[in-house]
Amino acid sequence: MSKSALVMFSGGQDSTTCLAVALSRHEHVEAVVFDYAQRHRIELSQAQKLADLAGIQLTLVDLTVLSQLTPNALTRSDIPITTDASGLPSTFVPGRNLVFLSFAGIVARQKGIHTIYGGMCDTDFSGYPDCRDAFVKSMNQTLNLAMDEEFEIVTPLMNLTKAQTVQLMSELGRIEWYADTHTCYEGRRPACGVCPACELRIKGFREAGIRDPLGYEIEVGWG
Repeated sequence: MSKSALVMFSGGQDSTTCLAVALSRHEHVEAVVFDYAQRHRIELSQAQKLADLAGIQLTLVDLTVLSQLTPNALTRSDIPITTDASGLPSTFVPGRNLVFLSFAGIVARQKGIHTIYGGMCDTDFSGYPDCRDAFVKSMNQTLNLAMDEEFEIVTPLMNLTKAQTVQLMSELGRIEWYADTHTCYEGRRPACGVCPACELRIKGFREAGIRDPLGYEIEVGWG
């Protein structure tokens, strides 16, 4: 295991779990967060808050151009959050993880880091094709070829359900960090509790039998 790691960070539940995993495995950990004009921009300030809590350096990369390339509900508040007949949500940003991993590789190379953590998950991947294991493996090879480096993209949540992710965070002793994470697509704090992201998060905590320390606008039963 390498001494250093870079975490692709969003201030969300999954990337915060990845941060906790990385800190348990590596001597030196840094994170990178991407501003792509996301609808839930509050995640940027939450990412900084969590980085400060963890005592790590956070690098902000401006990728707002991504929002100009394709209209979608994750970057446009006037587009409703829906799911099409194929099961693909309107929050899908084409090429997002392709771009994120490319820039994460550039940042990592500059810092002399070869291990990159991402919160992609093949189990609860919300219909996003760029969260699948096959894509991550292909991107790992592409980064190595493109920069003549030996990067390792680590996805500790790839085969975990949301409930298992919550349980992992509990085992790492960092469950309280979830209070500062942001998941809600509507960008609300307290979280709306009804958007697809909130629903998936709540379901995971219920199945794990653990109360989410995050506040919600609606009454949530955790029993």
